[in-house]
Amino acid sequence: MAVRRLYDGLRGASQISAARQSDFVIGSCIVNTDIVCTIGHSNRPIEEFIDLLRQNEVVVLLDIRTVPKSRHNPQFGQDQLPLSLKEAGIEYRQMPGLGGLRRPKPDSVNSGWRNTSFRGYADYMQTPDFAKNVDAVIDLASNTRCVLMCAESVPWRCHRSLVADALLVRGIPVEHIINPGKRKPATLTPFAKVEGTRITYPPEGGEQIGLDFG
Repeated sequence: MAVRRLYDGLRGASQISAARQSDFVIGSCIVNTDIVCTIGHSNRPIEEFIDLLRQNEVVVLLDIRTVPKSRHNPQFGQDQLPLSLKEAGIEYRQMPGLGGLRRPKPDSVNSGWRNTSFRGYADYMQTPDFAKNVDAVIDLASNTRCVLMCAESVPWRCHRSLVADALLVRGIPVEHIINPGKRKPATLTPFAKVEGTRITYPPEGGEQIGLDFG
């Protein structure tokens, strides 16, 4: 199944809803595999977390934490989470190439982010390694429902919102799993500057909050 690259002034997932080409039916629900979901594990009980994944028909979980462990929530540590997911029939994959904790460059072109963690990640987004990992997500999403997981509960405080920007400009809709029955379509960061699939966040644009970059 070919990966769609539809960017042409794209500003949000809603603008490509008519272009989805890989819908299929599970029971009475239409599932679009090209949609990439994101989720933050927060402090949820593991049973509640797995229920959320099942409700959203997730087949593969991509762990985009640089440090795949949690002292306060050990159920999401690398030693426990893969086993819990396997028992639920969900595949676990680490994806450190999309992990956070990136340092900003002294000559960063992304100083629209005053938060150094977001700026550092935006600098990393300019690299071939980042692009390679985003392409891997797109290839997987073309035939499998996958979810990007980090720790922070809300996407706008997490680097997965920047990964969502990169997917959106490549024509892939993204939806953030917030709570049971609630998914929020991702939209491009308002002050992002887009040239093809390259995204920068110049200083004249503004700033967003960013806190969790595990």
